[in-house]
This record gives sequence, structure tokens and C-alpha cells, in this order.
Amino acid sequence: MPATEETLLTSRDPLTVQILLFDGFDLLDALGPYEVFQAAKMFLNGEMCVDLVSTGGARSVKSGLGGLEIATNGPPDLTAANILLVPGAAGSLDSDDEGSVPALLAREANGPIIGVVRDAMERGDVTVAAVCGGSLILAMGGLVGSRPAVTHRLGMEALAATGATPIAARVVDDGRLVTAGGVTSGIDLALHLVEREVGPCVAHAIEALFEHERRGTVWRGVGPKPFERPRASEPQVPPMIQHPAGKPLKATSVQGKWDVTVFTPIGKQRVLYEFQDMGRGVAGTAAQDSAISALENCVLVGDRLSWVQRVQRPMRLTLKFDVVVTGDELKGSSKAGLLPASRVVGHRLSLDSA
Repeated sequence: MPATEETLLTSRDPLTVQILLFDGFDLLDALGPYEVFQAAKMFLNGEMCVDLVSTGGARSVKSGLGGLEIATNGPPDLTAANILLVPGAAGSLDSDDEGSVPALLAREANGPIIGVVRDAMERGDVTVAAVCGGSLILAMGGLVGSRPAVTHRLGMEALAATGATPIAARVVDDGRLVTAGGVTSGIDLALHLVEREVGPCVAHAIEALFEHERRGTVWRGVGPKPFERPRASEPQVPPMIQHPAGKPLKATSVQGKWDVTVFTPIGKQRVLYEFQDMGRGVAGTAAQDSAISALENCVLVGDRLSWVQRVQRPMRLTLKFDVVVTGDELKGSSKAGLLPASRVVGHRLSLDSA
């Protein structure tokens, strides 16, 4: 819990921080907070524990870009942790290879880190912190939900696509979930947590030692909401395309059932789509395993079909699809924010939509 005057004076248990590393992690995301917490330990005369951990236990973990290896002490221990911190990744931004930031984040969003963080959140006595792309790992893994959060500015659109509430702040404090923006904001996140959990005197001493001045806003969802004047209502986007002068586009070019493969950075996803001619436009559904979901904003213009789809796997995202239909074949792409576009190909199984 956040420190109060009473808890600061009476608490005897040393604060334990565990920073969870993975292959490809960003050095400053992890080591910036690590130095802050180690300085806090010094100012507390050793009454604090700071560990580097990994889901693989004690091992050498290779960072992103330069590949510097950092040794971890062991696996996460949630029975001891007060704070569990997840850094982001470092790599290329414009590539969809295995070493790109989006691919690394997507890999970890489907890896064992999610299980560890889920367990930490369910305990209720561990504060989960995330820096930069670490917020996206948790959000894409379904752990943020609609809660307020922040990540690197390049990933805010992708964060929103997961259903989270993006907040334009340096640090977002939502109680047991605290997130920070890009890279260097991890230092400010750690200082905020030191001030919150230990007290301002130690936090200010660390700032003086590091010659660092915190900047930006620490957002918390408390107090009255700012007054906003009512805005003129904006027209809502209809679920299906509307055509002028009562002349709907023909939907026969896409109607029917389609076997579609989406090539994501972490593997192929096979989906069965079904499109129907609704008279005024096109409607569709997507079936994957036993789950069936309705498509949103299906728009057909000539041979180009686009739609919006909320997916649960391989991660929770809102994807925008854009494909070209040629006879019984379609190809195009799907995309969500910072994540690289995924190639989409498919063929029609049947003209029937019943």
C-alpha cells in the first residue's frame, strides 16, 4: 500500500523489488529503476531487497540491440515481492523479424511472464509496475483490461487497441498497477514508487545523488474530474457502409465463407470468415476454434474490403483489416498501432452464406 506517516514509522519489513528480465529487454527500462531502488537501499541502510529475476531462474539474460548479458538471481518469488517490475524491449521498429520490438513484445505477451504477473495481481499485495513496452506486454496479455495506463508514445495506439485507457502522462498510478512511458520514464516511475512506499525524504535524496529532476505528470484517478463543456455530437460510424441515392454496391464479390490465414509475428492464425449481402452493405463474422465474433464497420468499395475485428488470440487487440478480393482469392493486411502489419491471404470455400 502507499506509504503513510504511520506506516513509514512502524513498518519493519524491508521492501522487496523484483525486476523481471527476458531475452531482448531494454537495458535502461530495467537498469534505470534498478539503480534507483539500489540507491534507496543504501539510504535505508540496507533495509531493502532488489533482485533481477527471470522466469527461467538464475541465468544470463541477453538484452536487446547490443545484446549485453545480465545475470539474474533466480525466478520471481511472489511470496517475498512487494513490487514486480516488467521492462519493455529493445530492437528495430520498422521490421517484422524476430528481433523487432513489436515481435519481442508479442512473444512475451504469449509467454510465461503473463502467468507470473497474473498471479501477482491476484495476490493483491504486490504492486505490478511496467516501463515503456512492458505496459504493452501486460495489455496484450489481457492483464490491463480497461484500466488507465501509459506506454511509449509510439505504442499508445496499440495500447488503446487492447482495450486499455491510454493516459498521456509520464507515470500512471492506478494503485497496484503503475505504468510509465518511454525508456527514461522508468527512473521517474521508480522514484515515484520509492516516494509512495518509503517516503519523500529518501526519494529526494536519490534525486540529489543522481542530479536528476523528475519531469512530467504522475496521473492518479482521484479527485474531481475536470469540467468539460458539452461538445456537439459527432456522427456515428454506421456498422455497415451506407450508399448514396439508394444504389448499394454489390456484395456478391465477397459473399460466402472464406478460409483465411493471418501471418502474425508469432505464428499463423487460421480464421473462418463469413460475409453476407445485407442489401445496404456487407456484414460478416469470424470463427476461430469455438469462438464466433461479429465484424465491425465492414466496408466494400470496388474490390477492396475492410473491417474492424476484436480478437482474443494470439493477444487481445482491435485489428483493422484491409484486403483486395480477386475472384475466389483475397489478400491484404491487418494492423494495430505500433505492431507490424500482418499478411492476410485466403480463399472462398463456398458462395453460400446461410
